[in-house]
Amino acid sequence: MISVTINGETRSFEAPVSCAELIERLALAGKRVALERNGEIVPRSRFAEQPLAEGDRLEIVVAVGGG
Repeated sequence: MISVTINGETRSFEAPVSCAELIERLALAGKRVALERNGEIVPRSRFAEQPLAEGDRLEIVVAVGGG
């Protein structure tokens, strides 16, 4: 089990997950999101290969269009 902090809220997972799996679990798949892990932006092209680790601090921002 690992615990990570997402936008200030602690979440636990039974097994390690990748950034891509996290985005899916948060129902954000297909949306324009920016993900910061421990103060560094994770490029979208690396979401699938970037695993999360115990204690990671994540900030996720969803782009909202409008006019």
